[in-house]
Amino acid sequence: MPPRPPAPEPRLTELHAQLAAIDHALPGTINIATNRCGKPNCACHADPPRLHGPYITWTRKVNGKTVTRRLTPEQLERYQPWFENNRRLRQLITELETLSLHAAEHAEGWPLTPPPTAHDQRAH
Repeated sequence: MPPRPPAPEPRLTELHAQLAAIDHALPGTINIATNRCGKPNCACHADPPRLHGPYITWTRKVNGKTVTRRLTPEQLERYQPWFENNRRLRQLITELETLSLHAAEHAEGWPLTPPPTAHDQRAH
């Protein structure tokens, strides 16, 4: 008979509740840029400059291809919580995977996997 996994940890119960509480989640990256144009007499070349923009772009991967969409400031404000939800969802999933890995290692008597270093986390 295979060994039984350990009883659920309190943190696992908390993770389930936090995952269940997440509403919509939008993946991708938001970039906000301002710039100068090529017209030498434009206010963007004044001192102090009044740059053009902000230009807000949302970039994400769809079927391996980069898709970029412009957003208005109002759209960014409306969807910002969804972008934050996605970031939080990824954090929670990473923590759930780590807890699951340690539970399997414990149940099977495998050597424990060391926690990722800061360098490992930046590589992904």
